[in-house]
Amino acid sequence: MVAGNPSRTMKASVSLITYNHAPFIAQAIESVLMQQTGFEFELLIGEDDSTDGTREIVKSYQAKRPDRIRVLWNDRKNVVYVNGKPTGQWNFINNIRNTRGQYVALLDGDDYWTSPLKLQKQVDFLEKAPDCALCFHNVRILDESDPARLDLHHTGPMRGRYELADLLMGNFMHTCSVVFRARLFDDFPAWIFKCPMGDWPLHVLNAQHGKIGYLDEVMGVYRKHSGGFWSGQERLQILANTLQAAELMGTCLTPDQRKHLVAGMAHWHREMIELYASSGDREAAVRYAASYFKRFLFRTKTTPWRVLRATLLSRLRRAACAPTKPNVDPAKPNSV
Repeated sequence: MVAGNPSRTMKASVSLITYNHAPFIAQAIESVLMQQTGFEFELLIGEDDSTDGTREIVKSYQAKRPDRIRVLWNDRKNVVYVNGKPTGQWNFINNIRNTRGQYVALLDGDDYWTSPLKLQKQVDFLEKAPDCALCFHNVRILDESDPARLDLHHTGPMRGRYELADLLMGNFMHTCSVVFRARLFDDFPAWIFKCPMGDWPLHVLNAQHGKIGYLDEVMGVYRKHSGGFWSGQERLQILANTLQAAELMGTCLTPDQRKHLVAGMAHWHREMIELYASSGDREAAVRYAASYFKRFLFRTKTTPWRVLRATLLSRLRRAACAPTKPNVDPAKPNSV
């Protein structure tokens, strides 16, 4: 049985973080305010000092619903930089630290919920599933480049329960679909502030205290747009960030748990080798291949090394034979 936090008198908190989400934030807030529950809940918004009008929109909603909405007005001086780039880590963690509910639901300011019963259903699920530390549901993906499409995230059969071992192979839960029991661990470890993302490490920390439940319903929308942190990144950068987070998470795992994480890291290394080789970046492909052979080849049950070596060499030869693209300074247009 997973230990809860009965000292918290409010049943649930919705942790919504936002930064420069002016075109989307009203829809996100409205999707929370429409929730129909048999218990009290709060909407805690972490507004990260936006410059596009998001802060003013949040202020107007708080003025209308002070009974439901609390806001943490952040300052950009608190922003955590990872790899030289600003992240929403401090906002994400600070917001969760300040929630008052026994359960916490997550939402980003550019996503939204679609079911008015989402919060009630997920809290009910966890109330009846003492073996689960968190739960999630399916979502639709709204791509701003093709708004007519609303693809499902999970299209195949799903299990009712998942384990920490599954999660260590990669995050399969969109942020807007997750509800978890509050305060399953004392506080966030220092290494999380070095991670390029916050949700996957949070789920791993929670999943160390119970199983992951799945509700087979579609109750939210994840929005892909150029301003989104993950959806605006190329695949290679996403893989690099995932590997960086995995390295940090490994410090909080047992040796047995790390085996599953290592298997995931080996898979991501192989994908990076293939992507670099197919793009013609032989130097990067060889660098990641060397890292893969050194770190993972004899630690995971993967394709035999001879086949891997032959596959890699074949890809590198094809890349070497491909026409070389000139290096163009993106700041300068090509001369005609």
